[in-house]
Amino acid sequence: MNKRDVVDAVASRLGRPKTEVAPAVDAVFAVITEALVNGEKTAISGFGIFDARRVAERTARNPRTGESVLVPAHMAAKFKASRNLREALGH
Repeated sequence: MNKRDVVDAVASRLGRPKTEVAPAVDAVFAVITEALVNGEKTAISGFGIFDARRVAERTARNPRTGESVLVPAHMAAKFKASRNLREALGH
C-alpha cells in the first residue's frame, strides 16, 4: 500500500473527497517526521511508537567485491508495534 492508497482508503472510510483527505495524511506524516528530526518519540495509542535512534559506526562488507566498507554513524527511524497491532497481526 502506498500513500495514494492510504489517501483513497481514508477518503472512502470518511466519505470525504480525496482532495480534502490528502493534506491531512500529508500533515500526519510531516508531524511524525518533524518529531523524529527533533529527537522526540511519537506514540500513537493502539498502533505503536516511532522513535529516532543513533546507529553506531560499523564496518560492513561489500558483497560484490568483498571489500570492507566503513558505514558512518547515523540516525535511523525505528518503529515498535503496540500490543494491539501485534495481536491483530497474529503474534
